[in-house]
Amino acid sequence: MSVFLQGQIERITYTNDKNGYTVAKVKVNGQRDLVTVVGNLMAPTPGEIIKMNGEWISHPRYGEQFRVDQFKSLVPASVYGIKKYLGSGLIKGIGPIMANRIVEKFGKDTLDVIENEIEKLAEVDGIGKKRIEMIKNAWEDQKEIREVMIFLQTHGVGSGYAAKIFKQYGNRSIMVVKENPYRLATDIFGIGFLTADRIAEKLGFAKDSELRAEAGILYVLQQLADEGHVYYPYEPLVKKCQEILGVDREVIVRALDVIADGKMIVIEGLDGDIEEFKESSSAVYLAKFHLSEISIVTRTKTLINTPKSIREIDSDKAVEWVQKQLAITLAKKQVEAIKSAVENKVMIITGGPGTGKTTIINAILKIFLRLGVKIMLAAPTGRAAKRMSEATGHDAKTIHRMLEYSIQKRGFQKNELNPLRCDLMIIDEASMIDTILMHHLLKAIPPGSTFILVGDVNQLPSVGAGNVLKDIIASGEVQVVKLNEIFRQAKESLIIVNAHKINNGLVPSFKSSGPKDDFYFIEQEDPEEVLRIILELTKERIPRRFGFDPVDDIQVLTPMHKGIVGAGTLNVELQKTLNPGENGIIRGGWKFKLNDKVMQVKNNYDKEVFNGDIGRITRIDPENQEITISFDERDVPYNYTDLDEIVLAYAVSVHKSQGSEYPAVVMPILTQHYILLQRNLVYTAVTRGRELVVMVGTMKALAIGVKNDKTQKRYTYLMHRLGGSGKLDL
Repeated sequence: MSVFLQGQIERITYTNDKNGYTVAKVKVNGQRDLVTVVGNLMAPTPGEIIKMNGEWISHPRYGEQFRVDQFKSLVPASVYGIKKYLGSGLIKGIGPIMANRIVEKFGKDTLDVIENEIEKLAEVDGIGKKRIEMIKNAWEDQKEIREVMIFLQTHGVGSGYAAKIFKQYGNRSIMVVKENPYRLATDIFGIGFLTADRIAEKLGFAKDSELRAEAGILYVLQQLADEGHVYYPYEPLVKKCQEILGVDREVIVRALDVIADGKMIVIEGLDGDIEEFKESSSAVYLAKFHLSEISIVTRTKTLINTPKSIREIDSDKAVEWVQKQLAITLAKKQVEAIKSAVENKVMIITGGPGTGKTTIINAILKIFLRLGVKIMLAAPTGRAAKRMSEATGHDAKTIHRMLEYSIQKRGFQKNELNPLRCDLMIIDEASMIDTILMHHLLKAIPPGSTFILVGDVNQLPSVGAGNVLKDIIASGEVQVVKLNEIFRQAKESLIIVNAHKINNGLVPSFKSSGPKDDFYFIEQEDPEEVLRIILELTKERIPRRFGFDPVDDIQVLTPMHKGIVGAGTLNVELQKTLNPGENGIIRGGWKFKLNDKVMQVKNNYDKEVFNGDIGRITRIDPENQEITISFDERDVPYNYTDLDEIVLAYAVSVHKSQGSEYPAVVMPILTQHYILLQRNLVYTAVTRGRELVVMVGTMKALAIGVKNDKTQKRYTYLMHRLGGSGKLDL
C-alpha cells in the first residue's frame, strides 16, 4: 500500500549517478530520528524538501527504511534548508561558507534574490562581479538541467548521465534524445547502447527499427573491440547481434548493408584457404580499425624499403667500440641485437625481465649519438616513459605527447604532412601498443628513419584492439632478436627467475638460492580470509618488514573486477583501511576522499591523462565542484561531472597494470578466477613487481594459470596482410 511522506534531506549516504539509486537521511515532521529513504531520487541535494510516495520496508541489515516509488522536489522553505541547499555544491561558486554569508544577509528571501535580483549578492562579503556571473550561469544551468533531468528520469536515466547529456547537447538535449536516443551511446562516455535502448523503448521505438539495429551492430562491434578484436567474422557477428537485439537475421543483414554504405563499417572477404577464417567468408570491421590495419602494413613496408637517413657504418666495429665505451662485455644475443639495429631499418627486440634489454638500448643510443643523428624515445604510458628516461638518461615521452594531440583540432598534430623530426625512433613496452595507436605512430615517422620496437611479447596484449607486436613478429617481415638468457645479477631475484619459469609453463619456486627473498606465497582458499590477509599485508606486514609506503609503493593486482577479491571490493576495503574518514564526495558508486589513490580509465587528451594513469587526490573543492588529482607531480583539475573517468586504484586489474612497475605487488589468486587464469596474465602480474611479489591464494589456482597457455583469441588480419604464415617461434 502506497504511503505519502514529506521531509527535508539532511545528508546523502550513497548515490549512484548512473541509475539514480540513492540512500538518504531525511528529517520528517513528527519523527524523532532521521528516516532512511532509498530509491531512485534525481540529483538529491541536502536541504531540499521532497514529497514522496512509497512504502515502509524492513531491511535485514539496515532496519526500517522508506522505499520511494515517486517523488517531487520542492524549494526549501526554511532558512536552514536554504543554507543547506546552497552549501551542498549544487550551485558552482557557492560553497558552505559562502552559503552561510548569503543566507545570513538575505534570510528566507535568498532564493528570490538569486532568481530575480542577483546583483544584490555583491552586498555579501567576498562576492564580486566574477563570482556573481559564475553563480548566475550555474543557477540558469541548474534550472535547465532540472528540466532535462525530469524528462530523462521518467525514461530511466540517472542524474549523473542527465548532467552529461545536458553538457553535450545543451538546450537541445530533450529534442536530440526524442529524435534518436541511440546517439547517446556514441556521443557520451559512460552511456552505452543498453541505456540508450532502454530510453528508446520508453519513447516508443520499435524493437526491429532500423535505428536500433544499426546502433546495436555498432555497439556489438565496439564491445568486441574492447575485448581486443580488430574485426569479427560476418556470420558469428550476425548471430551475436540477433541474440543481443532479439530480432530476425534479415533485420541485421539489412542494417549491416546500410552502415557499410554509410562508411561506418567495412565488410571484407577473407582468404578462405586459411584455417581460422573458414567459419566465415567475410570480416566486419569498424571503419577506423580497417583503415588502421591497412595503414600499419603500408607504412611498415614503406619504412623497411626506404633508404636510411643515417649513414652506413660497420656494425662489427660499432659493437667493439661501444663495449669499450661502456666498459662491458656484451652477450651473444646482445651483440646480435645491436648489430641488427645498425644494419636494419625496422627491428624488434623482445625478451623477459633480466635479459638485458636496457643495456642494449643504452648501447644503441651511444652508437647513434656518436653519429650525431636525431633520436626520439617513447613509450605508451607516462610511467613507462619515465622509467625509460631514468634508465637511459635521455628524454622519453609518451607516444600521445610526442604525437601532439590537440583537443581543439581533434587529432594528433604529428602525421605524414607534419612528421616527427628524427632519424632513430625507439619505442619501449611495445606490447602495449594497440592497432589505432600504431597507425598514428607510423604516420608520423619519416620514411628514412630507423624504427626499433622493444617489448615483451609474452605479456598480455594491449588493452586496446589488436595484437600488434605479436602479429609483426609472426609475419616474418621484420628482423627480430629474441633474448632468453637471464644475466647473473638478475638470477639473484626470485621474481625474475620465477617469471621465466612461468613463461616456460613451470610452477614458480618460493625458496631463494640468492641473498634475498623477494617472492612469497601465502596459502589460503577462503576468499574472505584472502581479503583479510591482503588488508593486513598492505597496511602493516609489508611496510613493517620492508619499509614500503602502503599507498605509494604497494599495488594490489587482481585478475577480476567482481567478487570478494575483485577490484571493486578490494578498493572499498583498502580505502577504509588505508585512507579512513567519512569526508568526501560520492560519484558513480565510489566515494572519493582527499589523498585517495585513483586511476584514469579513459584517454582524456584535453587533460593529457590516459587510460591506466595513477594519481592521488590532492584537493576537493565543493564550492567550484572540482577535485584536483596529482599525476606524477602534475596537478590536473576535474569537474564533478568528469569523475566517471576516475576509479579508486588501491587495487587494479592486471590488464590495467601494463607498462607500470611497482616496488611491491600483492595479488590474490584463487580457483574462482579460473576463467581468467592464463599464463600471460600471471606472467604480466609477476613482472610488475620490482622488489617484492606476494601472492595469496591456492597453489592449485596458480598451477591452473601457469599451465594454461591458450590465450584468448583476438581477430586481427595484420599478420596475414604483412605476408606472414602465422607460425610464431618464440
